[in-house]
Amino acid sequence: MTVTVLIGPPGSGKTTVGRLLAERLGVAFRDTDADIEQTTGKSVSDVFVEDGEERFRELEAIAVRQALAEHDGVLSLGGGAVLAEEVQRLLDGHTVVYLAVGLTQAVQRVGLASARPLLVLNPRSRLKKLMEERRPIYERLATITVTTDEREPDDIVEEIAKAVAR
Repeated sequence: MTVTVLIGPPGSGKTTVGRLLAERLGVAFRDTDADIEQTTGKSVSDVFVEDGEERFRELEAIAVRQALAEHDGVLSLGGGAVLAEEVQRLLDGHTVVYLAVGLTQAVQRVGLASARPLLVLNPRSRLKKLMEERRPIYERLATITVTTDEREPDDIVEEIAKAVAR
């Protein structure tokens, strides 16, 4: 089974690029956040608010484990999925693409009135902190790193497709 896993912070383009990449490679696309929403019948934001971040991270690890076992194609992980040691172990041996993005671009893409649960109070400051905390993990797990700042999704997809083909 061949899985190309996309990781990165909110606003890096995991969903947009993931769908286009799957189309380009002729494979299926899967998003673990969508899996969690389907399983719980709630939005990711509602799971965070109603059940707490700890429960969300448990569900996220389960979703990643299931997706890596069942899915053949492109898989997009939630931005914080890589925080779990189990998820880090599960990614070992897979093609992991880190979509790197700068704070300014991430803020523009996410929007400051975002419904993203970890960005509620001071969104720009929280996003900056999250990106700084997670960057070393993203970099360590990545087999391919692609910078997405000021780039069109199709160009990013082309770069990933060429790298995956190698």
